[in-house]
Amino acid sequence: MTTHHINQAVQTEARGFRPVFARHETFHPRFGWLKKGFDAVVQDPEIFSRKDAHIRLGVGKNMGLSIRYWCTAFKLIETGEGDGQRVRSLPSELGRRLLGEGGWDQYLEDPASLWLLHWNLLRSPCRATAWRFIFDEFRKADFTRDDLLQKLAAYRDKLGLRILDSSLEKDVTCLLRMYVEQPQKKAITEETLDCPFVELGLVQLAGDAQHYTFRSGAKANLPAAVIAAAALEFVASNDARQRTVSLASLAYGQGGPGLAFKLTESAICQAIEDISLKPGGVTLTDTAGLLQMSFHEEPLRLAQRILKHYYKR
Repeated sequence: MTTHHINQAVQTEARGFRPVFARHETFHPRFGWLKKGFDAVVQDPEIFSRKDAHIRLGVGKNMGLSIRYWCTAFKLIETGEGDGQRVRSLPSELGRRLLGEGGWDQYLEDPASLWLLHWNLLRSPCRATAWRFIFDEFRKADFTRDDLLQKLAAYRDKLGLRILDSSLEKDVTCLLRMYVEQPQKKAITEETLDCPFVELGLVQLAGDAQHYTFRSGAKANLPAAVIAAAALEFVASNDARQRTVSLASLAYGQGGPGLAFKLTESAICQAIEDISLKPGGVTLTDTAGLLQMSFHEEPLRLAQRILKHYYKR
């Protein structure tokens, strides 16, 4: 990693959050967990402060902690105020819109929702530091598990963090288990079931069980609306007053949809062009050979309008 990237990483870590590693209790998000955790918070804001939270959720104790972590990391719930002993959790705006009563996709049946959650996992403030680093700053297309560990350890060392190697190993193992389709086994158990995020096809085995690859380019189950909304949120995170952004920045800029979704510039161009053909306020412009996404509305408001239009279609 270059000095420029390290300095940028330090600024990123300091600006939005503290680095968070290995809070998932070694469990990737299972089918139904996010809805289960969100609904539990709606019914009882203090659920995750209760000793019997895991019993109420119908899972083991460590799984209960994992559900809390993933609901928070995906920004479906937020930590509110408490009395010192019991901390309240509250549904986030995203959580209410997506999973709440009458929400866009309460049971995450549309792959678009998984893409939206993946984006929200990575964007600042991020509570899954290894995920953000691997998708946003690790630039090898083909890699091994050891490659990820070595680069993540170097990143940790440059930031001066006291994080054990074992914590990094847990994160890398969990990330690969979360996104990579596992070889079929004869006995099907909860442990052998794939994570729903495997459906995104972002990371694949490359020839054998030791080598992996990021699948770059257009994704058939990634709607243009999600790409455009992510692009607008990316713009807002840098400067909410901005009304144009180059496709190159969207494709290659740190914290942008290109790296998060592993999209090429042409794939982003196609998505923006598709959105521009529908009422939505986004246009694709070409100024002296520089392709840009242009809009006139406040970017976060426009992003939510595009997503609402997609889900209510």
